[in-house]
Amino acid sequence: MSMIHRCLAGAEKPRTAGSGSRAATVDSPVPIIDISPAAAGGEALAAVGRAVDEACRDIGFFVIVGHGVPEATTEAVWTAAREFFDLPLATKRRSPAPSEDYAYGYSPVRGETLARSLGDTTPPDLKESLNMGPLELPGVISPGAEAILAEPRWPERPPTLRPAWEAYFRTMSDLAARLLSIMAVGLGLPEDHFEPFLSHHSSAMRAINYPHLDARRLPGQLRAGAHTDYGTLSILCYEEAPGGLEVMGPDGWAAVPVVPGGFVVNLGDMMARWTNDRWVSTLHRVGLPPPDAAGPTRRQSIVFFHNVRWDAEVRCLPTCLAPGESPRYEPVLAGPHLLSKFASTVESTY
Repeated sequence: MSMIHRCLAGAEKPRTAGSGSRAATVDSPVPIIDISPAAAGGEALAAVGRAVDEACRDIGFFVIVGHGVPEATTEAVWTAAREFFDLPLATKRRSPAPSEDYAYGYSPVRGETLARSLGDTTPPDLKESLNMGPLELPGVISPGAEAILAEPRWPERPPTLRPAWEAYFRTMSDLAARLLSIMAVGLGLPEDHFEPFLSHHSSAMRAINYPHLDARRLPGQLRAGAHTDYGTLSILCYEEAPGGLEVMGPDGWAAVPVVPGGFVVNLGDMMARWTNDRWVSTLHRVGLPPPDAAGPTRRQSIVFFHNVRWDAEVRCLPTCLAPGESPRYEPVLAGPHLLSKFASTVESTY
């Protein structure tokens, strides 16, 4: 059975949205949007843009279908990541780890506390992760950017990881660029508005393993603490298992729907700043499986974090400022903002 069907089996069939319209599952505020009509341009693109704009105003999360990502590309990186996480801990620890001169690498269970990015104090997260930064670096690295704009340091095993990771990363880069074109239209901008920010983008990708949990859990401990993402947008593939992704909705924490073949997209803090909070970067977390969960509770996810180029200045978009209104945020350089957020979450006791 392929990874896509294995990961997404048993999900409630959503009311899919056609022609750029939107629909929500019965128990989630997160809409499902078919982005395939956008390829036709014109009014079809505008309709998808309106649907995305509405989702980004309401919740900052949506699930996309009709994206055209080959299943084989996802299958390959998913399998390679699983093989990496199945290695003995001593072998995984020989992989590069996050440090002052390298923001990526392998982080073990309890090696990160995402809630710290918002100033919260909680026990470390019950997950392990493998992180890699951008594949294509600029010719000149800005001072202070060395940890983010660094050549990937690949684990030795499994040998299939690097080619599968690179193929998926590039596919997600292309998908993010398509989404940003749709988003530009939704914001009343030309569809190529974000293109100048995409060359040598400082995006990163993370594979996450949430191990099967025993009863030893500290008060307030989660698989991933409540946080917002830092960049422009994130694209997530994950499997259905107890203790899943939750978003802070209008009525409290709500499950994010698992849609066969779909990807979860959410906005980061940078896009909220860019749009003057017209669009929201919403709190989300990965909760614990219930104590009485039947069967294995292990789950895996792969997330692509899109970030614009390091030296891009992010200031309020002209269509997001009403007459007489002032921007809520001062202009900020994308790279330093990203690095400061990341540095606050890593455990120093690795």
